[in-house]
Amino acid sequence: MSEARFAEAISERAANHFEAGFNCAESVLMSLAESIGVGSDLIPKVATPFGGGIGRRGSVCGALTGGVMAIGLKLGRSDVRDTKRREESYEKALELFKRFEKEFGGALCYDLIKLDLTTPEGREKIKAVRLEKCINFVRAAARNVAQLME
Repeated sequence: MSEARFAEAISERAANHFEAGFNCAESVLMSLAESIGVGSDLIPKVATPFGGGIGRRGSVCGALTGGVMAIGLKLGRSDVRDTKRREESYEKALELFKRFEKEFGGALCYDLIKLDLTTPEGREKIKAVRLEKCINFVRAAARNVAQLME
């Protein structure tokens, strides 16, 4: 499979998870973990609280944080002396962040969707916005991570 087709397949897998009801961070992390053969009860659990910009706070977009976690799964280190893997992880995470900001004009959930998800009104409105806006963030984050990990 070509790199472009691989990235698009990961992007669509993430979108399918999102449409099934997983949050943005869970969806991106799950799709990429599956693509590299990482299975664990901790996925998607570890990503759950990152939805809505970390606990619905509107901070860094969950799709982006899910992508950063996926980079860590593939490229992260388990030995404190492994500075090569640390640096590679940092470089890929920074590149993902830059691509995301370039494509969407920012990286903060609130700036992207203009909803306060800490309120009942915001949580009600997100139901419509998820498949209008957020799914695009999920697709892009998953696609970009897949490209960066090739």
